[in-house]
Amino acid sequence: MIDLKDRNYCPTLEEIGTYVNNPVFRKFCSEIQADYKCSVKIEYSSCSWEPGWNIKFKKSGKSLCTIYPRETYFTALVVVGKKEKEAVEALLADSTVTLQKLYEQTQEGNGQRWLMIDLEDQDALYQDTLNLIKIRSKR
Repeated sequence: MIDLKDRNYCPTLEEIGTYVNNPVFRKFCSEIQADYKCSVKIEYSSCSWEPGWNIKFKKSGKSLCTIYPRETYFTALVVVGKKEKEAVEALLADSTVTLQKLYEQTQEGNGQRWLMIDLEDQDALYQDTLNLIKIRSKR
């Protein structure tokens, strides 16, 4: 088992998938790569809030989302900035109550909301997350 806090060993996407041990992780990653033809970077974050290895999906230098691996699930960070705000707020009415509450409870700073979405199943919240990324990719 890999240690995601060990900055001296950069795990592969495959090793991270084994760590997460949930097929939804691999499906999510492959869907993002296929839909957006984006770059995938495995990076070590030293931030005190969430230290360890994470996966960044970027397109044309813009972050689409960042994945924080967990055991049996993963957290997708999707930033809703000024450019995405109007489209995301229009989407919320048709989104899950979970995403609506998360959006309401996430404080806005510098015109951005950093939504940390825990994904374990390929359910409506999974689809909501893909919809957020789609909006982000167009801005």
